[in-house]
Amino acid sequence: MGLKIYINGEYFKKHQAKVSVFDHGFLYGDGVFEGIRSYDRLVFKLKEHIDRLYESAHGIMLSISLTKEEMAKAVVGALKLNNLDNAYIRLIVTRGAGDLGLDPRKCKNASIVIITDSIKLYPESLYKEGLSIITVPTPRNIPEALNPQIKSLNYLNNILAKIEAINSGCEEALMFTAQGYVAECTGDNIFIIKDNSLITPPAYLGILKGITRASVMGIAGKQGITVKEEVITRHNIYTADECFLTGTAAEIIPVIRVDKRIIGTGKPGKATLNLMKEFRKLTKTDGVKY
Repeated sequence: MGLKIYINGEYFKKHQAKVSVFDHGFLYGDGVFEGIRSYDRLVFKLKEHIDRLYESAHGIMLSISLTKEEMAKAVVGALKLNNLDNAYIRLIVTRGAGDLGLDPRKCKNASIVIITDSIKLYPESLYKEGLSIITVPTPRNIPEALNPQIKSLNYLNNILAKIEAINSGCEEALMFTAQGYVAECTGDNIFIIKDNSLITPPAYLGILKGITRASVMGIAGKQGITVKEEVITRHNIYTADECFLTGTAAEIIPVIRVDKRIIGTGKPGKATLNLMKEFRKLTKTDGVKY
């Protein structure tokens, strides 16, 4: 049958799925999105993702024609139509078609796109052996310019950092704030473990409050692990006992080397492996069945 893409209430074959070249999402990155996962026909944290999508849209004064309930049904419907048991869902809302000017008032109707497919961000071997990353000169956008809680379609800042990682032979790059503090990676939040505490940068530094990030913090808290949101420096990363990244696509992936400095034992740590195990359990229970 082939993959079907949802666009504004209709389904199109992959090669026929198109939006206007005058769409402000295409022209200016004027829109918002969510990345969502389903596991064994359960959409993980669907409500949280839908809520964040609508918050992002509200933040840029983008009106969505569907209610949250209708949007959730559309996501589930796309998964059912494509008969996907395990999937990555890209939910996109753009300002819609306008003219070549910036004025958003020229865009009369928002465009809604739902893509359901698979994703493989990192090779499976890296989840067992650990990931090597580098720090890069490209700083994270300052939150006063574009608040990172708005998941906008403009990811050029992240892509530039990703290019630096690729040019250095690494899969991922760690970005810093303009003041030189650890922010996040190009597509993932970062955690360290030091002296039995789980530490991650606070949101006010200009990071996305990731849904996987929140899930991991919740799991750790239930296990009695001290969870801290603190300002982290490059030195804190280098001298951590353990380090890992979190994200919808990445899930939890251990980091064993940063800028060629070995983290901890140079292997995925015990606490990280345990959090990975518990997170996988959570993906089987917390969501919407279809």
